[in-house]
Amino acid sequence: MQIKKVTLIGMGAAGAFFAPRLYNWLDKGDFRIIAEGVRKDRLEKYGITVNGIKYDFPIITPSQKGDPADLIIIATKITQLDQAIKDIKNQVGKHTIILSIQNGLDSEERVARKYGWDHMLYSYVRMSIDMVNGHTDYDPSKGCIYFGEKDNTVYSEKVLAVKALFDECHIAYQINDDMIHGLWYKFLANVSESVPSALVQVPYGAFRVSEHLNAIRLAALEEVVAIAKAKGIEFSKREIEEEHRMVMNIRFDYRSSLLHDLKAKQHTEIESFSGTVVRFGEELGIPTPVNSVIYHTFKAIEERNDGLI
Repeated sequence: MQIKKVTLIGMGAAGAFFAPRLYNWLDKGDFRIIAEGVRKDRLEKYGITVNGIKYDFPIITPSQKGDPADLIIIATKITQLDQAIKDIKNQVGKHTIILSIQNGLDSEERVARKYGWDHMLYSYVRMSIDMVNGHTDYDPSKGCIYFGEKDNTVYSEKVLAVKALFDECHIAYQINDDMIHGLWYKFLANVSESVPSALVQVPYGAFRVSEHLNAIRLAALEEVVAIAKAKGIEFSKREIEEEHRMVMNIRFDYRSSLLHDLKAKQHTEIESFSGTVVRFGEELGIPTPVNSVIYHTFKAIEERNDGLI
């Protein structure tokens, strides 16, 4: 299996991590962006600027048929996943591999319900990228995509095909032995870092100086650890310490996508973060008071932004 054609849907910060290197490596026309309507018009008019270089990526619409991709990367926000699942329909062929790199824990399951697990690999990304008005500057060496089957003791044909592509394009990656554990580790980071910093409306650098912000972070983290343990997923002391080191060394001015959404008065991904913790807590009988307050605060802010309160 060789990947020659790649289709990306979602040209935000996560999409910007992949797009330039795929575009520069693949043959002309073999890398394309799915977009329509206002997004298509904006991309065609302004393009995307990454590290000072303006790109005008080839664009196809969801209705175009007859040219399925070998690999589809879904890089939209989780709130846009249902639409993305519909929009990639004509790009899914018999052997197409799909990476759904959204935040949260269930994007693969949602895509697989439509297209089947034979097409899916688990995946998530960790990177510090801000996309503002189609412009972003970042260090590609500090981003990474994690992907694989649920268990990667032996690499499958799909894993080897994606690995070969990323090697050729110089896209940093890791293949976790246990991808479910990895997804939960990223989830823990989002709930305990992205969410509190967005709620207080400060960049990640605030964790270096604020005792109170860190108190929220650690309390939210403890609830995720308890939920994960009840589901058979254990986090070691070393992993928690490593996550602490990461957040203390992240780019000082980096702002999470949640914060950008709040400032833009858009609906956020809070359902997939604190909302998921609260829901699991109710199912398992585990108290989640910190995430509950955070979740309802976000929802109240969204109601205010919608003019409902």
